[in-house]
Amino acid sequence: MDDLLADFLTETNEGLAALDGALLKLEKAPDDRQTLSEIFRNVHTIKGTCGFLGLSRLEKVAHAAENVLGRYRDGTLQVTPEGITLILSALDGLKSIVAGLESTGAEPPGDDAPLIAALDAAWRGEAVAAPIAAATAPPSEEAGSDPVADAAAAEALFDAPAEPEAPRAPVVPVPPATPAPHVPAPRAEESEAAPVAAGPITPAQTIRVSVDVLEDLMTLVSELVLTRNQLLQLVRARSDAALTVPLQRLSHITSELQEGVMKTRMQPIGNAWQKLPRIVRDLANELGKKIELVMKGADTELDRQVLELIKDPLTHMVRNSGDHGLETPEQRRAAGKPELGRITLNAYHEGGHIIIEIGDDGRGLPAERIKAKVLAQGLATEAELAGMSEREIQHFIFRAGFSTAAAVTSVSGRGVGMDVVKTNVEKIGGTIELRSVEGKGTTFFIKIPLTLAIVSALIVEAAGERFAVPQIGVVELVRAGGSGEAAQIERIHDTPVMRLRERLLPLVSLSRLLQLDTRPEEAREEGFVIVTQVGGNVFGIIVDKVFDTEEIVVKPVAPILRHVTMFSGNTILGDGSVIMILDPNGIARATGVGADGPVDDAVKVAAMGSARSGERTALLLFSAGDDTPKAVPLGLVARLEDLPVESIEHSGGKFLVQYRGKLMPLVPMSGHWSPPERGRRQAVLVFNDRDRAMGLMVDAILDVVEEVLNIEGTSEQPGFLGSSVICGKVTDVIDCSWWLHQAGDDWFRQPAPDVSEPRLLLVEDSAFFRHLLVPGLGAAGYAVTAVNSAAEALALREHGAMFDIIVSDIEMPDLDGLGLARAVRAEGAWSELPMLALSGRMDAERMRKAMAAGFTTALGKSDREALLGAMRECLATPTLV
Repeated sequence: MDDLLADFLTETNEGLAALDGALLKLEKAPDDRQTLSEIFRNVHTIKGTCGFLGLSRLEKVAHAAENVLGRYRDGTLQVTPEGITLILSALDGLKSIVAGLESTGAEPPGDDAPLIAALDAAWRGEAVAAPIAAATAPPSEEAGSDPVADAAAAEALFDAPAEPEAPRAPVVPVPPATPAPHVPAPRAEESEAAPVAAGPITPAQTIRVSVDVLEDLMTLVSELVLTRNQLLQLVRARSDAALTVPLQRLSHITSELQEGVMKTRMQPIGNAWQKLPRIVRDLANELGKKIELVMKGADTELDRQVLELIKDPLTHMVRNSGDHGLETPEQRRAAGKPELGRITLNAYHEGGHIIIEIGDDGRGLPAERIKAKVLAQGLATEAELAGMSEREIQHFIFRAGFSTAAAVTSVSGRGVGMDVVKTNVEKIGGTIELRSVEGKGTTFFIKIPLTLAIVSALIVEAAGERFAVPQIGVVELVRAGGSGEAAQIERIHDTPVMRLRERLLPLVSLSRLLQLDTRPEEAREEGFVIVTQVGGNVFGIIVDKVFDTEEIVVKPVAPILRHVTMFSGNTILGDGSVIMILDPNGIARATGVGADGPVDDAVKVAAMGSARSGERTALLLFSAGDDTPKAVPLGLVARLEDLPVESIEHSGGKFLVQYRGKLMPLVPMSGHWSPPERGRRQAVLVFNDRDRAMGLMVDAILDVVEEVLNIEGTSEQPGFLGSSVICGKVTDVIDCSWWLHQAGDDWFRQPAPDVSEPRLLLVEDSAFFRHLLVPGLGAAGYAVTAVNSAAEALALREHGAMFDIIVSDIEMPDLDGLGLARAVRAEGAWSELPMLALSGRMDAERMRKAMAAGFTTALGKSDREALLGAMRECLATPTLV
């Protein structure tokens, strides 16, 4: 209650201060309807909040003043200087009571009967007496209420959500024979309100700042970031040691200032959800459905500018879920579902962006109806549809003008829906994906940047021109062409492609797309391929050089270039040069490479994101402890942080740091850590999965390379898998599982996969655990193919892939591990394969369900040796099913 009172006092003091000036303005212009309406709304708000908090004295004075203002607003009583003076006296009385409330935490005693009587007399149209101040003596016994006044007050209260369009017809009440002071009828809020806690209440210490001021501050900070980048580049070029320390300090202060200003722009996403409960309620009534709206993560913050841009797409998607997604109560009963349909909104941080999920438990996307509509509109042929997966067919809903609605309604089905949503999301550098199971429901996943002002970008070069690629759109970076083991660019019907992990990746040459270089591709020297993803489609952008990542300030595209959709903005680099920011979504639209439509079979397998051991892997090289370089798969590392040593704390025998609103454990690679002198910084590799994070403290980051990770021998030293030759040097490959255990958190409490002997199919929905297990299993001698869902595993079966054993997580979204086992045993070439079920919480009931579904065996997965033993035992058994 103290927090509510503090907020109430802050808003009430602001409202009372504004009312003084508004009343003086009204006195000079009695016919100013806008000012009069504003005064009435402010007093009505104060009165309503008082009743909710059980502040009866404040409410009675505000109610009496509101009655007079209501007659002014309706035009049935003329505004006079005497009347304004009386209302100002009422405001003084309210201020006096509020001041007492601030100092004691409760309404001070006092007699407001004379003031209320004067206000009631003015309401009845009687002559206004001299101003009456609130008395400080104990309140006297209240007189009976005036029935005429109560009726008129109730009428005024009923009309208060409604903004007056024009004065109503005059209503002149008949005064009673014996005037009595107005006492409002008892209200439910008064009788049920909790007692106000005693003790002084401190109003919230806040100030209101114009959005323009914040925008100007953000611009100045952006310019400061650019200047910082320029200074850093100059010092690197000149190697001036005298400037290194102060520039590091300047860089640190700039980063903190940037973060602080960004916080002023951040708002909870719940602000964009405020109208949705009312929309869902009205929607349910209009459609005759029972709908429950569940909102999670409403306090997740993002930039105000981004928030404004996603309000309309979110509203449309929620309405779509209610109209198209959820069935009627009769249909849900027939399908064995509860009558109450559910729409779920969920928002959470992931890396440098926000994930928003909009889901329902309705009918799902009807693939056959979508196919029929696609054929009717000529968007694809029957042969092309036959070669598409269900997911690809479902993506047709993002086409302009596409709708499966049987009839056009006032809610949706006008053919201007999901394509507009997708376009708006892509305008702010976001992506939208969907997951739907017919009969069970649909969930959309929107991935958007935290802010549009300052973003991390990869600086690349094509035909001598530099460009920036936002890192949110970069999946991986691959060296292409040249000699050695670099991936080779091939051509199919004059279209460049590249084979990457058993998939055929379509490529786009940036220099040729922008008409910067007309030389044939065969004449080009080796370069790099930026692998990017637009929706569910993956493709590569060919560039000549890759420099480094840099925080860039996004500037809008000049009007003369706005028709070039491949650019999302421009920025100024540290050396002062202006470069364009590439938009992968725009490149996909301009070339058709990433557009929704028919995809090569090999690309289908590629989009599954499978990973195999024994192939080139992106590795992060670093030093820690001794002189031998260390390596970790880059896919495991969420972020590289350079933390000031002052931020590292020691508690309970562990090192901790406050990281993104939580405490993150830090583990030193050397086993011990002594804080260096203040002002120094500590390199940290951050690993995270869902809501967990751990930092590994190392000495220095050396490089990012791409090599075949052949681990030779097993290391007897805890925390290491073994050694590998990387870039011509013997390198220790760390065992991430061991280091994660040192952080103290049970990272294996959620399912993770395991291994088998020659050929193992690993089915695991967590990308983190896939990256974690594949290198270790490869080091133990297994050939591993990892996919992130049961549906993708079954797609591999349809494409003829064969394995010796299948290891699957039990708990997965959509089709879980138990469903996968039933599907495998039912038919196909895998029906006799041994299958191992894994769970972080394996118990007797889970074991029983796994065995009943068709798994060969089941066990927990936190003990790697037990998993390897189980694999060997499964493979050694001749007949398994």
